[in-house]
Amino acid sequence: MTHGILTAALAGFGTGLSLIVAIGAQNAFVLRQGARRHAVLAVVAICAVSDALLIALGVAGVGAFVTAWPAALTAVAIAGGGFLICYGVLAARRVLRPAPGAALTTEGGTSGSGSRSGSGVRAAVLTCLAMTWLNPHVYLDTVLLLGSLAADRGDLRWAFGIGAGLASVTWFATLGYGARLLSGLLARPSAWRVLDGLVAATMVTMGGMLLARA
Repeated sequence: MTHGILTAALAGFGTGLSLIVAIGAQNAFVLRQGARRHAVLAVVAICAVSDALLIALGVAGVGAFVTAWPAALTAVAIAGGGFLICYGVLAARRVLRPAPGAALTTEGGTSGSGSRSGSGVRAAVLTCLAMTWLNPHVYLDTVLLLGSLAADRGDLRWAFGIGAGLASVTWFATLGYGARLLSGLLARPSAWRVLDGLVAATMVTMGGMLLARA
């Protein structure tokens, strides 16, 4: 029985990892926050906990309800698509008009006041929440796909779900905290323009695809 639980958990870990590693809007945002060393713990926690909650809903069988209510996914796609495009435009603006001293953010933020720092954390948290919960692909991957794969495991479905949840925690922690290894490279403003260009292209593309499908 123990071997079966471990096998199901490893299968969930591998499946979950394969679904979230692909470059997307959420990963691009976590990467940028990690490179800036700004609100990393909050952003990683939001992404990991959100995934764990959605995976749990999928394993519990909520996927059938979501499938029966396609209008919900359409509404989320429209809201999420518009949000991603707006965020992408802001990133593109940073490419064309980089903020003075932008490279300094690689050392944990600028030397602004405490209230400004708190405001920055709130903005990062709200952006991360919107980027996570307004992305219909998150529901398709976690609630529907992982939920259906977990159902195939029968009594071991929760072991599969726990494995998928651990994959999410591992990936986002690695992405968020591993990005600081690029701090030397990102000490140059030109490198930030390249990163923001990647973020802008990813956000606008994903947003356009969501609106087109909606």
